[in-house]
Amino acid sequence: MSRGTAWPAAAPRLVAYRALGLGDLLTAVPALRALARAFPGHHRTLATPAALAPLAALTGAVHAVADAVALAPLPPKLHGADVAVNLHGRGPESRALLAASRPARLISFGPAPAPRWRAGEHEMERWCRLLRESGLLADPADLRLPAPDVDPPAAARGATLIHPGAASGARRWPPERWAEVARRCARVAITGGPDERPLVLEVARAAGVPERAVLAGRTGLLELAAAVAAAARVVSGDTGVAHLATALGTPSVVLFGPTPPQEWGPPPSARHVALWAGRRGDPHADAPDPGLLALSVDDVVQALAGLGT
Repeated sequence: MSRGTAWPAAAPRLVAYRALGLGDLLTAVPALRALARAFPGHHRTLATPAALAPLAALTGAVHAVADAVALAPLPPKLHGADVAVNLHGRGPESRALLAASRPARLISFGPAPAPRWRAGEHEMERWCRLLRESGLLADPADLRLPAPDVDPPAAARGATLIHPGAASGARRWPPERWAEVARRCARVAITGGPDERPLVLEVARAAGVPERAVLAGRTGLLELAAAVAAAARVVSGDTGVAHLATALGTPSVVLFGPTPPQEWGPPPSARHVALWAGRRGDPHADAPDPGLLALSVDDVVQALAGLGT
């Protein structure tokens, strides 16, 4: 897979637009695979942040990634595609953005006769339904990824992998609670992005976790995926690492706060447990959501102990 947009001259072109984050890409995997089956002769480009290209390659569904910023105009080389697919949102902004690239066919939610957006739908089912209502076969269960062909960090092998960060404060459980979970597990590794390293170090120090088990800021995207694949189990908030655990088949516990797992959680399974207090809130708020705070350390530890394999 390449990151460019130099299509073979004779091949029809398909552009799928999903210019969002890690978890968003992973929830679109079933739809991307459905597009690969429906358009096997098309050269398929995913318009998404370039940093996600290594993970996009693991899907086996796209030939290239074109770097894209949410709701910014598409690069000129993506214009004039034979098929453009809006996997980004309900519109009208994302629909108009793709329409402006003048594709021969646009698949998108919109006003009738286009498929209509439904509030409260699970994210994987949403994009598969878009394709089904556009005449294509799509299965939301087609979400598994192979483990990347890179060595995982030694600290992650067989450990409980704890990921305390999240994109918004509303989805961040307090660090002292994460530290208590870590203290009650036999062996842990703690992950996070470079900007989350101070948070991860705070959790690690409070829990007495050695710095060699602090992986935050020390892994690229494929190394993070390899760490998730090598772990015995994963516990995190509602964030991209939770979706990685689902995609890679690693048993997991996911803490939900403002958003219900029925919309973003893993498929019901003994291997993947979603904890939710049943309260909705603002997923973009700065402070931890009250529903998230209603989940106790005992709730999390008990769920980890009960994970199926």
